Amino acid sequence: MNRLLLMVLRNIFRVPGLYGKLCHYAKYTNKYPEEEKWNHIAKIMKYAVKSGNLNFICTGTENVLAAGQGFMMYGNHQGLFDIVAIAATCPVPLGAVLKKELVGIPLIDQIKDCTKSFPMDREDVRQSLTVIQNVIAEVKTGRNYLIFPEGTRSKNGNIMGEFHGGSFRPAVKTKCPIVPVCFIDSFKVLDQKGSKPLTVQIHYLEPIPYEAYEGMKATEVAALVKEKIQACIDANLGREE
Repeated sequence: MNRLLLMVLRNIFRVPGLYGKLCHYAKYTNKYPEEEKWNHIAKIMKYAVKSGNLNFICTGTENVLAAGQGFMMYGNHQGLFDIVAIAATCPVPLGAVLKKELVGIPLIDQIKDCTKSFPMDREDVRQSLTVIQNVIAEVKTGRNYLIFPEGTRSKNGNIMGEFHGGSFRPAVKTKCPIVPVCFIDSFKVLDQKGSKPLTVQIHYLEPIPYEAYEGMKATEVAALVKEKIQACIDANLGREE
């Protein structure tokens, strides 16, 4: 059976209550604390993970907490399930920069509104710059944001694509901590046929303080973060426990 279909069928009785409450949060998002909305999103994603025959290896959540508030998170991008993995495991609320094609999709749309995430049209330079400026403004207020600096999912599994320097402008401009996040085998969840048990890894790496990248160009910061994620992939690829 298709894994996504399995997730839906095993949670079909939960959908009305969980989705209805999420829609309420999204409609009246300013009335509720970020932690309350994030915890509800996490609850939904944890049900999805459990029902999909997935085993999570998750490390480094203490690194997220150590970064404090107002950080940027950057990770390699293997597919839509990356967002599920983040929402199910990240101990603090964060928004994200999403591709514009995800706008209008039920569940994702409500999560976007609850987390104040920003859709980006990468073919529209002016709109992309506006999104980056919005993220900068939000991080300065103490909110946290996730960006996938490859710009799109890798088509080569655990092999990363180019990290675009422009994605690191919010960190450079706000002088905030950077939390690298490493995904391993996340692409298999929706790419592989069937629903046999599968292990997915997500590793939150040690935060990089501004002092460690002060004076570096955005492209150099991109190379630094990619190097740390690559080292994590090399050290953990094939891990099953």
